[in-house]
Amino acid sequence: MWLYFLKRVALAIAIIVIAVALMFLMIRAVPGDPAAILLGPRSTPEMRALLHEQMGLDKPLVVQIITFFGGLLHGNLGVDVFSRRPVADIVLEQLPFTIELIFVSIVWAVVVAVPLGCYSAVRRNSFVDHVTGVLTVATIAIPSFVMAVYALLIFAVTLRWLPAIGAGNGFWNGLVHLILPSFAIGIGWVGYISRLVRASMLEILGENHVRMARSFGISEWRIVARYALPLAILPTVTILGVGIAWLLSSAVFIEVVFARPGIGALIVNAVNTRNYPIVMGVVLVTTFLIVAATTLSDLINAALDPRTREKL
Repeated sequence: MWLYFLKRVALAIAIIVIAVALMFLMIRAVPGDPAAILLGPRSTPEMRALLHEQMGLDKPLVVQIITFFGGLLHGNLGVDVFSRRPVADIVLEQLPFTIELIFVSIVWAVVVAVPLGCYSAVRRNSFVDHVTGVLTVATIAIPSFVMAVYALLIFAVTLRWLPAIGAGNGFWNGLVHLILPSFAIGIGWVGYISRLVRASMLEILGENHVRMARSFGISEWRIVARYALPLAILPTVTILGVGIAWLLSSAVFIEVVFARPGIGALIVNAVNTRNYPIVMGVVLVTTFLIVAATTLSDLINAALDPRTREKL
């Protein structure tokens, strides 16, 4: 297990380095002079040259990327060109809002979807199975930003049951402000996870060890909970780890729609203003979160099923 762990961590570090380097090059390839955008149309060439020097854009591209990775080794993500504050402080201020949104969205989706998928598998081809099948496929087909707009119009504007914008103040008020954004993100995952759990559960319920358990007179729901679910949940754990990228991209739209703070709104403003340090800081943090989530899901799978340790 330790050898698998070390291999997986080394692979994660390599992925982060390559992804950040590629994003660094892609950002520099975006048309437009960041100094001209930041200083405005009345800026002089001397002013733009001075800002280029302050941002390090006057140096060769190879020197810029080496300087950036050198700063990372010391925990330095750069300085915001507007506020002159450390990028790490700005990103870490906004990151908790995005993490809590993603966490609440996926937790309630899993709590609803796993029992729903198990019930559909045990009561296969029943009326409930057909109804949940139609509803889950429908929720998967609706994009999260469309769901967000309709949820906002119905529950916040028309019915006025829930707040429309912001993150709220305090624990309970913050939870109330999370209901609509987390619903918009999580509803699609309810359908996706429940279908995945149902398909995996149907396969596991037909295996020999489950038939043996039935022959001993063990109740069906105990068989599902103790013998089938730990194996049927493995694909779901993998999908959740890989799906963190989809969740982060969904959070960008949701934070804009509901005017919530977070790294989604932060990177949108940074890209519009060509604020390179903020963009790279957000990209680095999100890349780390995605790679960490996939690595964690692989380690959980390896702990639950030792056969997966031989695949790396």
